Amino acid sequence: MRIISGKYKGKKIEGFNIDGTRPTMDRVKESLFAMIQNNIKDSICLDLFAGSGSLGLEALSNGASKCYFCDNNNIAIKTIKKTLDEIKEVNAVLKLGDYEQILKSFKNEKFNIIFLDPPYKMNLINNVLNIINELDLLNDNGIIVCEYETEIVENNNFEIIKERKYGTINIKIYKKLEKI
Repeated sequence: MRIISGKYKGKKIEGFNIDGTRPTMDRVKESLFAMIQNNIKDSICLDLFAGSGSLGLEALSNGASKCYFCDNNNIAIKTIKKTLDEIKEVNAVLKLGDYEQILKSFKNEKFNIIFLDPPYKMNLINNVLNIINELDLLNDNGIIVCEYETEIVENNNFEIIKERKYGTINIKIYKKLEKI
């Protein structure tokens, strides 16, 4: 696993073997970042369920101004910190804990990009989307990138602007519904 583009292109990312993680495949990540490339520069990102940090690291490599990496696995957080130290990236914040508590801790923060790639079998995306909406964590022009397998993702607060399927992997990109 590696960073596929930007200033850290080619940097190997550890963490593909951390218990409970399932890193995004390079070909899926490459396609995903092609879909959101115009949203990345100078963005503030949240990589919730970060695992190896692959998505947030890719965003930082491509010009995001800051990324919050959040996970409930201490080994994952330590692995991301090691990668950040190796590339000397300082525009990152690491948070260890339960996703609901972490989201509530961002009550004064808004994000341009939120990456949601939770463990597939837990069906968490709908709940997370509801919390993001309730706490108003997404900027008006922000996007939410969801990666999932079989979960049925439906939310009345956001609209799908792009979606792709890669074998069993689904990617949906949401934005806020426009107020009438």
